Amino acid sequence: MRFGVLGPVTVWTDGGDVVAIPGLKVRVLLADLLAHEGRAVSADRLVDDLWGEEPPGNPAAALHVRVSQLRRALEEAEPGGRDLVVSQAPGYALRIDPDALDAARFARLVRESRQAEALELWRGAAFADLADAGFLRPVIARLEEARLAAVEDLAEARLAAGEPVDVAELVAAHPLRERLRAAHMRALYRAGRQSEALASYADLRERLAEELGLDPAPESAELYARMLRQDPALSGAATRPPTNLPAAVGPLIGRDGAVDEVRALLGAGRLVTLTGPGGVGKTSLALEAARRLAGADPDGAWLVELAAYDRRTPSLAEAVLVALDIRADGAAPRERLVDALRDRRLLLVLDNCEHVVDQAAELAEVLLRSAPGLRILATSREPLNVAGEALWSVPTLELPDGSDPAAVARADAVRLFMARAAASARGFTLDAGNAEAVAQLCRRLDGIPLALEMAATRVRALGVHELVNRLDDRFRLLAGFQRGAPARQQTLTAVIDWSWTLLTEAERVVLRRLAAHADGCALDAAEAVCAEPGIDVLDALARLVDRSLVVVVDGPSGVRYRLLESVAAYCLRRLDDAGEAERVRLVHAEHYAALAVRAEAHLRGPEQHRWLRRLDVEAANLRAALDAAPAAVALPMVNALAWYWFLRGRFGEARRALDVAVAGAGDA
Repeated sequence: MRFGVLGPVTVWTDGGDVVAIPGLKVRVLLADLLAHEGRAVSADRLVDDLWGEEPPGNPAAALHVRVSQLRRALEEAEPGGRDLVVSQAPGYALRIDPDALDAARFARLVRESRQAEALELWRGAAFADLADAGFLRPVIARLEEARLAAVEDLAEARLAAGEPVDVAELVAAHPLRERLRAAHMRALYRAGRQSEALASYADLRERLAEELGLDPAPESAELYARMLRQDPALSGAATRPPTNLPAAVGPLIGRDGAVDEVRALLGAGRLVTLTGPGGVGKTSLALEAARRLAGADPDGAWLVELAAYDRRTPSLAEAVLVALDIRADGAAPRERLVDALRDRRLLLVLDNCEHVVDQAAELAEVLLRSAPGLRILATSREPLNVAGEALWSVPTLELPDGSDPAAVARADAVRLFMARAAASARGFTLDAGNAEAVAQLCRRLDGIPLALEMAATRVRALGVHELVNRLDDRFRLLAGFQRGAPARQQTLTAVIDWSWTLLTEAERVVLRRLAAHADGCALDAAEAVCAEPGIDVLDALARLVDRSLVVVVDGPSGVRYRLLESVAAYCLRRLDDAGEAERVRLVHAEHYAALAVRAEAHLRGPEQHRWLRRLDVEAANLRAALDAAPAAVALPMVNALAWYWFLRGRFGEARRALDVAVAGAGDA
């Protein structure tokens, strides 16, 4: 069964027959579920969307009737149709394959740069028959914006290929949309209608001034100036902007929204830095965003790989000159580069800046000030800290929630793992027998794309269950990745080693001691456990956050600091290598024992709720502290925690902890 919202809301059977959906309220219900594209919609939201300020006497029952009518209509059209509408807290969801909805298929085709196919899916205005429904207006606006952007992409591609373009009707409907207007002006100019092209710009300038009090964007003004001087490049030769970007070898899984956000940031500013831990996919995301923007600048998009350079390099200008194939001709590299870029419009991708961050920051600042048509997209494990920099922290991939195979399959981390595993182990599929193991694997690898790809290569030899069983030895397990990958990405150890070597000694001390914590810690715990004479723990911690090695989580109990599981495992090795493991674990145990004793005094008063919540958050650390604590620390700790365990009903945990503490005390 297929569903359409790019026009009137319509349902078709697999055979192509239109399915009759009875009644306006049922159609509105279907539209609401389709607008959420598989996500659950709360019952309260559905009632409000269907009846507004005049709900029926029994809203829940009335909604249930409409849901039943929708299920019946789908079932009558095609057996099994009723199962598409599922009850899911806090309401209902429509469970369909993404490609079964024309809006989702449109978005996929656009991401794949197949705009012409995507635009063919439109049958009129989005949700055309329900456009008056208030809750649909933002959805309709978003879809219309996506349609116009696709039209603009297609127009620019056809102009670059020397093909004719006609967007006059859309320009009349959206006269202030400058990118669309620019395509129209180019098409007119190329068709020999130069006076009309110039008049179109004059119309744009006048409308912007009257309606918004603005001038045309610099890009529009530049196009107008090029037309006035009859720039030969506007004549229509089928040329593509130059680039050295590598071609994509496959789809970028789970990053569609991220690519759009990065493109939007580059549209609003001139320096965007993608940050994140090693292996999270900063380079892949930057390259995909750059490929989709490659046609936006007449001088193209260029990749500058900085991994081969080090801190001793006086200037990275030479690296950029080499990437752009610009001869220095005896001039100082930086001056030659500034001169070459001064009048160009292009995108530079500075990849792997973290180990030369000072030089990269200096060069970026000089170039941005000297070349107004330049934009820079940088990747780094820490910010460049340059004026005007927009930071975008690349998140790990979405993790599965639960073990239901259908729910597990939708998580981005699982989609990537399954794609790579199926390529490595022919016939490997996700099913009820392995869904829980796949979900656990993705969670334990924190949704890090590189780690998931490394693990996927082991499925053929080990199977997914054995792979999960061996994750405690992950650094030996996840080694020998793709032969063509850089050395720093050949093994999981090398990925983290690359970041470790860039740290100061103070940062290394704090990072390895943080690994003693279980499930993160608060600032006071970090300062207590990581303390060392001459080290400012807070300063080092802030630097580690900047370097994407420590994750900041702002929860109901305040800010906490945690390590990704693979980073924590690596740092525990470093803690052992430094001979600090036993001492740090004792300090950790003493800190949390003191916390338990301090909390006990507050568990019988007005602050009980706050302290219960704090002990809940620290439950993993309290258990780890008890495991490592000597009797002199463990006995007062379990005494202090007894009332907490009682209040929370954790009698089994309390009994086990008391038994262990008493047994460890011996004759004391």
